[in-house]
Amino acid sequence: RLICGPNTIDVEITPIWKLLIKEVLNPFYIFQLFSVCLWFSEDYKEYAFAIIIMSITSIVLTVYDLREQSVKLHHLVESHNSITVSVCGRRAGIQELESRFLVPGDLLILTGNKVQMPCDAILIDGSCVVDEGMLTGESIPVTKTPLPKMESSMPWKTQSEADYKRHVLFCGTEVIQAKGACSGTVRAVVLQTGFNTAKGDLVRSILYPKPMNFKLYRDAIRFLLCLVGTATIGMIYTLCVYVLNGEPPEEVVKKALDVITIAVPPALPAALTTGIIYAQKRLKKRGIFCISPQRINVCGQLNLVCFDKTGTLTRDGLDLWGAVPCDRSGFQEVHSFVSGRSLPWGPLCAAMASCHSLILLDGTIQGDPLDLKMFEATTWEMAVSGDDFHIKGVPAHAMVVKPCKTASQVPVEGIAILHLFPFSSALQRMTVIVQEMGGDRLAFMKGAPERVASFCQPETVPTSFVSELQIYTTQGFRVIALAYKKLETDHHTTAFTRDKVEADLIFLGLLILENRLKEETKPVLEELISARIRTVMITGDNLQTAITVARKSGMVSESQQVILIEANEITGSSSASISWKLVEEKSIAHSNQDNYINIKEEVSDHGREGSYHFALSGKSFQVISQHFSSLLPKILINGTIFARMSPGQKSSLVEEFQKLDYFVGMCGDGANDCGALKMAHVGISLSEQEASVASPFTSKTPNIECVPHLIKEGRAALVTSFCMFKYMALYSMIQYVGVLLLYWETNSLSNYQFLFQDLAITTLIGVTMNLNGAYPKLVPFRPAGRLISPPLLLSVILNLLLSLAMHIAGFILVQRQPWYSMEMHSACTVQNESISKLTISPTAPEKIGSNGAFTSFENTTIWFLGTINCIIVALIFSKGKPFRQPIYKNYIFVLVLVIQLGVCLFILFADIPELYRRLDLLCTPLLWRVYITIMLSSNFIVSLVVEVSALRLLITV
Repeated sequence: RLICGPNTIDVEITPIWKLLIKEVLNPFYIFQLFSVCLWFSEDYKEYAFAIIIMSITSIVLTVYDLREQSVKLHHLVESHNSITVSVCGRRAGIQELESRFLVPGDLLILTGNKVQMPCDAILIDGSCVVDEGMLTGESIPVTKTPLPKMESSMPWKTQSEADYKRHVLFCGTEVIQAKGACSGTVRAVVLQTGFNTAKGDLVRSILYPKPMNFKLYRDAIRFLLCLVGTATIGMIYTLCVYVLNGEPPEEVVKKALDVITIAVPPALPAALTTGIIYAQKRLKKRGIFCISPQRINVCGQLNLVCFDKTGTLTRDGLDLWGAVPCDRSGFQEVHSFVSGRSLPWGPLCAAMASCHSLILLDGTIQGDPLDLKMFEATTWEMAVSGDDFHIKGVPAHAMVVKPCKTASQVPVEGIAILHLFPFSSALQRMTVIVQEMGGDRLAFMKGAPERVASFCQPETVPTSFVSELQIYTTQGFRVIALAYKKLETDHHTTAFTRDKVEADLIFLGLLILENRLKEETKPVLEELISARIRTVMITGDNLQTAITVARKSGMVSESQQVILIEANEITGSSSASISWKLVEEKSIAHSNQDNYINIKEEVSDHGREGSYHFALSGKSFQVISQHFSSLLPKILINGTIFARMSPGQKSSLVEEFQKLDYFVGMCGDGANDCGALKMAHVGISLSEQEASVASPFTSKTPNIECVPHLIKEGRAALVTSFCMFKYMALYSMIQYVGVLLLYWETNSLSNYQFLFQDLAITTLIGVTMNLNGAYPKLVPFRPAGRLISPPLLLSVILNLLLSLAMHIAGFILVQRQPWYSMEMHSACTVQNESISKLTISPTAPEKIGSNGAFTSFENTTIWFLGTINCIIVALIFSKGKPFRQPIYKNYIFVLVLVIQLGVCLFILFADIPELYRRLDLLCTPLLWRVYITIMLSSNFIVSLVVEVSALRLLITV
């Protein structure tokens, strides 16, 4: 206990004051605090209060969400921290102990059902049925078997050929049933405690998620640093101008600091977040839930999506189509279950009735859907033996299968299942030891046909095995093989090792199961392929079945060829080799590493390249990764079908795709997909279990329709982020340029003028510009993934230069007007007299606020140009098609722009002295106002041309 600590996963509920301090110390809020203090010193109270309200609201909502997550996570783990367990001590015997005192090495005694596991433990005696949904998302109960007793000194994990996890009871899982063996008790040795357990690892991954490496966010930091650099230049310019003009030191400092808040807009992070929030809400309406909102932007860059097959592309339920028994003479006639006829009694029927991992829970048979369909086809019944059940070698409370009362010509009363070697995706098989009541002791094996046949006596496997198997797999059926052997009855079941049982078996035949495509699969895959998004199948099923499903689903079109790649390990004196063949060919052309298949000659699609797909198994993938690593990228570029893949191989494959600069999405629904879901850029779980925490996205609808929806929303959110970045950058630069021009005359915009631009224009635009939904069609190209891509930089820089030119032109030209020097209120009132005859009587500038601004024609011109230009930039940057809904569909945004533009034009042409006085503006002649309008219209047209050109360049790139 001193070394390992207590067996608890302590996740404290973070105090609100800690969350508050952590959030407030965010650099973004510190910068806002600096800005607000500066604004208060300049009497810019209105916008300061608006920013304070927005910031407080944001902080409160964030702290509330973090507190809720902390409470949920605390309750999730707290239930396993204080459980009473039975521990067997060397001296004290069996005693009750609180789970927090457990240490590695303790011997647990598991009694009863519905036991919560407080630690990771290795099962050494008895068997357990466990619900691992909490950790893996798998809703099917899992059978755990005891660790084999071996004399080898090798580490226990490496002693077993299969996955070691089948012997481990993981923390956080629930033991549904515990059955004792010869000793009558179920015993397990504590392996890991606390945060070292599987549940501790899951909690740690929630507390400290893997950082997301997305170029957009790195570019955003660089972009902000560029704005800071621009602000620094502006500060130096301001210091020089104001010091040379002899302004007071405190005024100089205020003006210099003010440039920072203008060049780096404090509202930028909030504006960027709103687009993601809106996208998350739209996804939620479609039943797609997200626990990592920042990954929504990553969805917009997906160009490869990997799919599991069973339960993802095909239906969960398997229908038993038929059985093909065999004897010494070969395969017999197919027995069809569709007709309703029961299978005649024999070893094949006995295997179907007993070779499974089904359990009886509360009177209901539960387990793998395949096992369930197979057992139901026999019309047998399942029961648990009572205390009065006394058959030699059969433990009490064993699982017993019996023929139904209506069944006839069955010579046995029932079959007791003595021992189970559970199915493993690594071994591709399962085996049971059974005892016929009043009959023989038998072993039955069920699994992948090629694997099962390798354990059988060669003379019992029909010579037409390969061709018969191909007949059904090419039709898309799922095929399972069965085999059996008789065992000696004078040995106890624990004396049989798996190696001894699984040798010299007699081949029984094939089970044919139909696994239909989901209705949504083909249309979705066609949509993705037409949008040039690669689709890849990663499955644990048979390779030929996977190829057939790929063809039926449209993943591989009828006109395209499939090249099968088989890689062989080093055997004896021969080196590792690869063989290539066209799937349609009967013979396999074996090759060594120097030979090749001429794709252009052998595979053609009306002269088009890229008309072929590679298909390979998990074993071949592993061999190629180890011995032909230089070939692997070339194979993966055209690899579409990956079959017989173990969970570890799925994760490795996803990682290899990422090395090729693919943005990878993974869609799956089973426990075998959890590692790949975590590894992918975007993991989409179709499971409703709690293990959806392993995946950033979870779809309530259990089909792949969620994938294109997610990509569309991701693209829309990504484009929205770019639009907001560009808009906020241009808005700040427009204001920055205007203010620096006014600083030349030691003037500035007044507080009300700043307020109108910041609050009435930019804030409303920032809130409504992001409301565009995703475009309903996926186009065959992606939005840019980087802020510093040439099209985006071109758009921002050219628009900035246009705004700069327009402001400078307005600033210089207004000073050259004949009415420029007249009395400040008279330029609008002159009607009959010519301007040249006016008596010029300049007046001293009138201060209009504590920020040192005064009314002037330059101030008025710059304000009108900047304000209306902000609206123009918002309209131009708010792109619709091809990634978002057209701008006219965003009714609120269009209404806001129309009202804002209408108000600005009304102010420009109103001639209302009181209105001008309140906005600190001077009235100018009508001709000058028309000239301002012409300048803005010209700027709009040129900006529109620039943006369209940038968009075309982006599409070309």
